[in-house]
Amino acid sequence: MAVTVSLVLLFGLVLFFLLRSKSLGYGSAFVAVMFGFFLASTGASGPINELAVAVVNAIPDF
Repeated sequence: MAVTVSLVLLFGLVLFFLLRSKSLGYGSAFVAVMFGFFLASTGASGPINELAVAVVNAIPDF
């Protein structure tokens, strides 16, 4: 678990700086995929899934 959390932080930090510097390419796509992969195995996956469901359910109300 500790390794997963540290990898999430590492990939999240790298992705943040890649997006901020607007240097998007194959490397940043890989970082984004790896960030999502490791984020899905943490405790944050439940609230993220609930948020996504709430947003999808709110769209027809507009």
